[in-house]
Amino acid sequence: MMKKTLNDLWNVLEDYRHLVSYGYKCDNREPYTPAAITTASKPQGGTVECVSGNETDSFEKIVKEIMQCRKCKLCGQRKNSVPGTGVLNPLVMVIGEGPGAEEDNQGLPFVGAAGQYLDKWLNAISLDRTTNCFIGNIVKCRPPGNRDPQPDETEQCIAYLKRQIALLKPKVILTVGRIASRVISGREDGIGRLRGSIYSYEGIPVVVTYHPSAVLRDSSHRPAVWEDLKMLRKKLDEIIECM
Repeated sequence: MMKKTLNDLWNVLEDYRHLVSYGYKCDNREPYTPAAITTASKPQGGTVECVSGNETDSFEKIVKEIMQCRKCKLCGQRKNSVPGTGVLNPLVMVIGEGPGAEEDNQGLPFVGAAGQYLDKWLNAISLDRTTNCFIGNIVKCRPPGNRDPQPDETEQCIAYLKRQIALLKPKVILTVGRIASRVISGREDGIGRLRGSIYSYEGIPVVVTYHPSAVLRDSSHRPAVWEDLKMLRKKLDEIIECM
């Protein structure tokens, strides 16, 4: 009984620490042992590692690099970099273009009005950022005035996203907005022409749709988004059925 109580308490503390420090929650933790207290600075059970050549990459390593990154001019005006948030074994990874003002303030992606709208989209197809999704962006710092990320900024930042995808291994990727959809699909068309098809990124199916903020401005896009979400759910169900 005491061991279970300690384990439950440890898990609650770990969830809080990771949400504050990294913006994600640990899943599939290792069983609690008293010795684990001596390594409280290291995530337990939620650590994701990937071996490339002679180097081992980890999600915590990526987060630390993003927090310290000064590779492009976006770092000069940021309040917080925004590595991403969600679970470490997601069914779906949602990718936007870059943080906005509220995201820059909090250090978390999609937390403003567009983020709340995105949550409703995900919930409509039985998805949630806290249980089975991870949400990130092409660039990890806010472009001034919420402008589009410039090519040199995307070029400097995209390696972080690629490493995240390689570690998280989502079953499906959902890109929202023109910039993210072009970068991940590798095509230069607008959303109107891109959406409706399933693309592939490193073998992962990619579904493209409008950005939530664009739909908040123009509600005529809502039927198209719903069709895209249903297509994503159908593809996801097919993958899960084959697992």
